[in-house]
Amino acid sequence: MANGTDLTATVSVDRVRLLVRVARMYHERGMRQSEIADQLGLSQAGVSRLLRTAVKQGVVRTVVVAPPGIHSDTEDALAQRYGLTDAVIVEAADVPERPGLLPRALGAAAAGYLETAFRPGDVIGVSTWSETLLAAVDAMEGRSRAGAATTVVQLMGGMGDAQGQVRATRLTARLAELTGAVPLFVRAPGLVGSAQARLSLVRDPAVAEVDRAWQQVSVVLVGVGSVEPSPLLRLSGNAVADEELRRLRETGAVGDICQRFFDADGVHVDVGLGERTIGISVDQLRGAPRRIAVAGGARKYAAIRAALRGRWLTALVTDLGTAERLLAEE
Repeated sequence: MANGTDLTATVSVDRVRLLVRVARMYHERGMRQSEIADQLGLSQAGVSRLLRTAVKQGVVRTVVVAPPGIHSDTEDALAQRYGLTDAVIVEAADVPERPGLLPRALGAAAAGYLETAFRPGDVIGVSTWSETLLAAVDAMEGRSRAGAATTVVQLMGGMGDAQGQVRATRLTARLAELTGAVPLFVRAPGLVGSAQARLSLVRDPAVAEVDRAWQQVSVVLVGVGSVEPSPLLRLSGNAVADEELRRLRETGAVGDICQRFFDADGVHVDVGLGERTIGISVDQLRGAPRRIAVAGGARKYAAIRAALRGRWLTALVTDLGTAERLLAEE
């Protein structure tokens, strides 16, 4: 039985037969312990002891069978490989002709995970310009957890093109509403023209209040970007200029989180953007105890791998193809 040993070598055959009989009546036939006791002339306490012995001796073994579409083994392997506390994998196709398909699937998976990810007293930082996170918040409709957090703060400047700004504001405001928190907006652009302009803005009391919140974030909810800006970031007017993108690539940059760029090993790289960016700093970002990313797809693969290698993340929601590719890496 247990460990491949013969239980009858140490326990009488009659005892083993009784163990098996009671176990089958309870686990296969669905009988209650009191019914088994009456039928076999045993006490209910005796039946309970026999059932515990059946588990201990390996007569009964618990097997968890994941239904189709659930990839617990792959999630565990991914978490172990990259030192994550959590990994959530969704089956979703990365179809270039249907660019909205993958973000919606990732968002739906993230919504389920986020139901239990936040804790009372949390200060949540959320990426300002992320279509995938917006999809996640939209999928959380009807799943509100009042009191799950105290503050939801944007992690980058949220001012820009009106259409993009509306989406950024909705992301933060809706997450705050769902968690019963107070929303805190960055009333400034994410990227300004000079270091002097940035210094002037960060001295503003409203932006200074946000900076204090960045120092207190307990969990950040972010996307992972490739060097090429996302459509929403371009729309916002806060995207990095083409000349700076070229310089970033020359330094080896492969991706970013909140406009903080890193190379293939996850090492932070900067071509002077930091002094013009109004957003959470690298140290503040990486200092958050929980750092949850929602990202997937071939276009972002190099960036996701780099973020994992550099320990920028503690949890990842991604697609099955990306997870399998990450695990196949030497």
